[in-house]
Amino acid sequence: MTKTELKEFLDSKVEQYNTLAFIESDPVQIPHLFSKKEDIEIAGFLSATIAWGNRKSIINNANKMMELLEQAPHDFIINHQDSDLEKLETFVHRTFNGIDFITFVKALQHVYKNHNGLEAVFAKHAETDTLQRTIHEFKRTFFEIEHLQRTQKHVSDPLKNSAAKRINMFLRWMVRNDKRGVDFGIWKSLSPAQLSCPLDVHSGNVARKLGLLKRKQNDGKALAELDNALRQLDPKDPVKYDFALFGLGVFERF
Repeated sequence: MTKTELKEFLDSKVEQYNTLAFIESDPVQIPHLFSKKEDIEIAGFLSATIAWGNRKSIINNANKMMELLEQAPHDFIINHQDSDLEKLETFVHRTFNGIDFITFVKALQHVYKNHNGLEAVFAKHAETDTLQRTIHEFKRTFFEIEHLQRTQKHVSDPLKNSAAKRINMFLRWMVRNDKRGVDFGIWKSLSPAQLSCPLDVHSGNVARKLGLLKRKQNDGKALAELDNALRQLDPKDPVKYDFALFGLGVFERF
């Protein structure tokens, strides 16, 4: 395929998969349960945090998280008492357990009460062409509270060569606004041009087959390589191609 043919092919796949029907089988459905900005971003962040493994299990457990937060995540995070956190101890999704969940609730309270919320923390260190340093700085701010060392593994650090798939997916949800109804576009202080593709086994394999990615591992260096290739196809909205790569990998077994 020529570069023009590749762009046309991927653009057609974006059109095919970037639709409301996509929401039905994706964790992005969890933040779509809410209308308040803070509820959307908190529900999105927590759902993205546990977005690894079986998708049905991810969605079920993300729904369970919202139930434990009384279907009002922002209100719960801001106003909870220590006694309210006891019921969270039973939560588990793979290696993310109740202690991690409680720590995340406390860390989110810290972010909203002391740092003006999630968007403000991510926007503070944003660079013009990438948000990877911003993710690193977010992690530092998030864990300013007392916490167990083990909980830190649930927030990836791109500066340690992580592809940070889950946080990049969360940022796509919050920042992209193409009026198609999947991504929210509620964060106005960041631009889609700064986003990175949520790189996982599916999107990575498809990207390699299409010649967008040569590196074998799905790590931070591979992400930089893929970002560069996608920015050449659409510098203003490179991460729209996540729909194409993911759809080709998961739904079409490309």
